[in-house]
Amino acid sequence: MATETDTALVRPGIAQLFLGFLLLGLTGFGGVLPLARRMMVEDRRWLSPAEFSDLLGLCQFLPGGNIINMSVAVGLRFRGAAGAVAALLGLIAAPTAIVILLGTIYDQYYDDPQVRHFFAGLAAAAAGLLIAVSVKIAVPLRGKWPGIGVACAGFLAIAILRLPLLPTMLVLAPLSILAHVRLAR
Repeated sequence: MATETDTALVRPGIAQLFLGFLLLGLTGFGGVLPLARRMMVEDRRWLSPAEFSDLLGLCQFLPGGNIINMSVAVGLRFRGAAGAVAALLGLIAAPTAIVILLGTIYDQYYDDPQVRHFFAGLAAAAAGLLIAVSVKIAVPLRGKWPGIGVACAGFLAIAILRLPLLPTMLVLAPLSILAHVRLAR
């Protein structure tokens, strides 16, 4: 297995994009972001940790699901429109079929207390995965105080003050870009 310190990145083909995102869609059902980072950065070495964090920031800013945006962006980056389509189809094909099947089953048993407890346990596990990936995504910001400040401001605005996401991003994105440009000089 590759480590995050490996410098040689791999340029995936269309089949690799499809299969990588298909596996991701199957194994990361419901909480795919931590697994997406592991697949793209650590295992397959398609992106560096910093590139993943940058691309995730863009994908979070765009409307729609983060991982769906990420699959399209990664596919587009490496293989153009065909890569974007392959990555997107790989990501959504199996989960779509599984959701339809499970939705049909859940519709019949939603009043069962054991089913409710099962979903409460899944929610707790998903929260833990989200915290773990948040820490990994923040590592490239180590020592970059303006970026850390913007991240903390975003957390404060959305998680604590419960401000709407879009206005918060419209304020913080230009501030983050300005800080990055000033540091690059």
